[in-house]
Amino acid sequence: MATDYDTPRKTDEELHEESLEELKAKRVDAQSGQIDVDEAEAAENLELPGADLSGEELAVRVVPKQVDEFTCSRCFLVHHITQLAKGEGAKAVCKECN
Repeated sequence: MATDYDTPRKTDEELHEESLEELKAKRVDAQSGQIDVDEAEAAENLELPGADLSGEELAVRVVPKQVDEFTCSRCFLVHHITQLAKGEGAKAVCKECN
């Protein structure tokens, strides 16, 4: 769970009172025996493999390889020249693959 460090801190007394209320609420929820499931929301978030994505568009600006970049001959990723471990041109290898 993400922590928001900008939120105001609570005192020990507030935390103790809050934790007692949470425990009481959990006890009541555990005794109810019902699970709250929003089926519509669950169906929206479900992505099936092989789903038809023909109506979807992806807008990405592709930038050509720059003068100070190279393509690693092992991982085929474009790296900055500072990541060059050995080789030149088609035989260039990055530091990660070396």
